[in-house]
Amino acid sequence: MDKSHLTAGVDPGAGAVKVVIARSRAGSDGEILASGMQRLRRRNVRDVINGAFEDACKDAGVTPDQFDYIASTGDGDSVGFRTGHFYSMTTHARGALFLRPDARAALDVGALHARALKMNADGRVLQHRMTSQCASGSGQFVENIARYLGVPLDDVGAMSKKAESPEKVSSICAVLAETDVINMVSRGIDTADILKGIHLSIGGRLVQLLRSVAAEGVVVLTGGLSRDEGLVAAVHELLEADKNKKRRRKVADVDLVTHPDGPLAGAIGAALLGAYRYRQLEQRGQSPSAMASATA
Repeated sequence: MDKSHLTAGVDPGAGAVKVVIARSRAGSDGEILASGMQRLRRRNVRDVINGAFEDACKDAGVTPDQFDYIASTGDGDSVGFRTGHFYSMTTHARGALFLRPDARAALDVGALHARALKMNADGRVLQHRMTSQCASGSGQFVENIARYLGVPLDDVGAMSKKAESPEKVSSICAVLAETDVINMVSRGIDTADILKGIHLSIGGRLVQLLRSVAAEGVVVLTGGLSRDEGLVAAVHELLEADKNKKRRRKVADVDLVTHPDGPLAGAIGAALLGAYRYRQLEQRGQSPSAMASATA
């Protein structure tokens, strides 16, 4: 019987640090022992990483010296204790597949940008596209607007869903979009309608990304905005409207789904891929620790 491997995935993003500790063995999906997410909030990123990792270790009842492999993703250079690194595109695909084994695409909406990934049943990325315009399609933009409107970030999604007449917001530039919002406030536009307009603007970009990678079947929403119920509702609305449009390139019949651990997808994927990498190195007679010192 193959022995199990204890691994960790550390995903420092632009807005938060995510950590996942997993135990897995060859031929199994693995088990998540502990996870955590800490916002940066202008704190030193290395301090946040170390704190999040220590907290996750305590929750899992393990110590740092017990790990077979610690994998970083995202801004991995900040993870000084990593064994190795994986590209975030790969880890989000693998993490999305863990959350939904029937998924064949992932839509990652982070603090600074969004991207669509099409993958096969093994988690191999077949196609990918990322937003090429500025940050008006990102979590940081939503947070900035929420702060200006005086709405707690956790309330943005629910308030957006109450909109009756959403106002159109620029989808070209964050500066123009923020100017639109300022003008709307001065005109007395309802806050819910402003937020719904923002979600529809971001959602339009996300639908374009899904179209560009020819996504089909189950699509998992990952990243920080995957918990924004207003954005999820807006994307569903736009996908339904796309079906009725007369255009050559439509979004295929997709089932956009969410998961409570969607923001952790990158860290989950890193932890699982770390176990796979460890087994590969073992089979070759190589030492993961030696590999780490060589790539540090």
